[in-house]
Amino acid sequence: MSYSDLPALNAILNSLSALLLLLAFWFIKQKKIEAHKRTMIGVFAVSTLFLISYVIYHYNHGSQPFQGEGWIRTVYFAILLSHTILAMVNLPMAIITLRRGLRGAYDLHKKIAKWTFPIWLYVSVTGVVVYLFLYQLSPSLY
Repeated sequence: MSYSDLPALNAILNSLSALLLLLAFWFIKQKKIEAHKRTMIGVFAVSTLFLISYVIYHYNHGSQPFQGEGWIRTVYFAILLSHTILAMVNLPMAIITLRRGLRGAYDLHKKIAKWTFPIWLYVSVTGVVVYLFLYQLSPSLY
């Protein structure tokens, strides 16, 4: 594996995070607390692996410029900006949410989880979208 493989790995990890978040949401709605807990620990682990891979890639490669022009450039940067801001907000929220759940402070856990879940899901999905814009979609398509 080389550094050039890391963006694809990051997209896979983001996709897996999104799927696990949805599964954990389904578990909690079904009142399957232990399954929810295990799945959320898995989401946190996958997201941690993503962050490590992301930092390694950008440390060694730098940023990847977006090649699109015109209206699609505006769309891309709107997605990237919202993704970046919410990713920074999500990290401490995810840690707090996980800690509260693991400590059994369920009322406090639920109060923050109702915000953490949609933000985390958005960050995971838009991470894949950003990857597609940068590495998979040909500039000739836009």
